[in-house]
Amino acid sequence: GGPTISIFLKPPGVIPLGGSTTICCSCQCENGNFVLYRNGHQLHALEQRGSRAELSISNATQEDDGAYNCHYLEGGIVLAHSETLDVMVREIHLPRPLLSVLPGQEVAAGAYVTFRCAIAHRGAGCFLYLEGQAKVLHLLSKERDDFNLSRVHKGNEGRYSCQCFTRSASFSWSAASNTLGLVVR
Repeated sequence: GGPTISIFLKPPGVIPLGGSTTICCSCQCENGNFVLYRNGHQLHALEQRGSRAELSISNATQEDDGAYNCHYLEGGIVLAHSETLDVMVREIHLPRPLLSVLPGQEVAAGAYVTFRCAIAHRGAGCFLYLEGQAKVLHLLSKERDDFNLSRVHKGNEGRYSCQCFTRSASFSWSAASNTLGLVVR
């Protein structure tokens, strides 16, 4: 095996039309470079800073939608590529949800933690995100708008946010919530 590359959005979630985000590629790599692909087509060679390379998107449009991958090359040879990151740009129609964490943002290892994503809209579902992850951490339904982590450990630390949607005739999205940092002592 070659190096492992991760790809993620900062901040995570569905991007508001006209909004901005950063696509991050990360790898414990030395002296190669990253190339970003969307829907199988090469976009850019990315500027690498340490073990990371980023592409900023501002004033996002539907054209920024797509399946993104990072490839890591040394001497023109692809050594590794990331999993696929699905990027969605949508109009925002729902109010911003409020994310809270119990018992608090700083907990002891082994504690039981509950994330709650609250939105003033009946029937909305919500996604919970952890910055640095390509995939949604958890889907919260309106019947159960909590996400519980039992026996937390250092690997659960990070910056969390949530984003909600409704499934009426078409999906309607909220902006992403506030971000909460979880620290595990």
